[in-house]
Amino acid sequence: MIHPTAVVAPGARLGANVRIGPFAIVGPDVILGDDVEVAGHAVLEGRVVLGPRVRIGHGAVLGVEPQDLKFKRETPTGVRVGAGTVIREYVTIHRATQPEGWTEIGERSILMATAHVAHDCRIGDDVVVINYAGITGHCEIGDRATVGGLVGMVPFTRVGTFAYIGGCSKVNRDVPPFMIVDGNLATVRGVNVVGLRRAGVGPAERRALRDAHRLLYRSGLAPGAALERLRREGAATPQVKELIAFIESAKRGVLGPAGAAASDDESGDVF
Repeated sequence: MIHPTAVVAPGARLGANVRIGPFAIVGPDVILGDDVEVAGHAVLEGRVVLGPRVRIGHGAVLGVEPQDLKFKRETPTGVRVGAGTVIREYVTIHRATQPEGWTEIGERSILMATAHVAHDCRIGDDVVVINYAGITGHCEIGDRATVGGLVGMVPFTRVGTFAYIGGCSKVNRDVPPFMIVDGNLATVRGVNVVGLRRAGVGPAERRALRDAHRLLYRSGLAPGAALERLRREGAATPQVKELIAFIESAKRGVLGPAGAAASDDESGDVF
């Protein structure tokens, strides 16, 4: 099921029922799992490993050199994509920069047309990345997060589980789990109640997160004081514990409330 105009290099390893469309290019170090589909004009270059049932859209480019001026072309790195993930038209995913490093996309995620994932990123399972989003180097996106269209984020940004980033946002701090953020610069606007409900998170857990949001972002307390109070008084649900741990582990700060956006020079009232 390989189109006669496709170029599949000797050495490429193809699983059962692989489909490769017209004028696609598959390099010698590529590994394709069972039932993978590669549409026409897609390019898989370098060390690319696709799990079962991955779909690659027309013109997508995976595994090419990172856009890092320090990168040495001979460095052995690659891209890995988990089972059932969909990579739509003209998405670009660059390989990692460090020896034996990988840019990784999880399972059952969807990267919509023209999105970009830079070197050394880690994207979790069931993530949605919407059109034209730009995920720069070394970013980490948690499971079930959504990155809106035309979003831009600075390198090394972390996005927590179930977070939702509104379209056209500029993200220059870590995005706390379970929260909706939006704006330029992005700030925290509320709890991702719809996403949590769809995932089967119960009303008591959702209510605890809303209480935590009010304490952290609407109480008027300084960030450190609000976090300490949440530790003492917040409901000890798994989600609230994860929120606290995420904030505590932040190295570059966490996005603050509306009206207190962090500026690019590291100032601003953030955690």
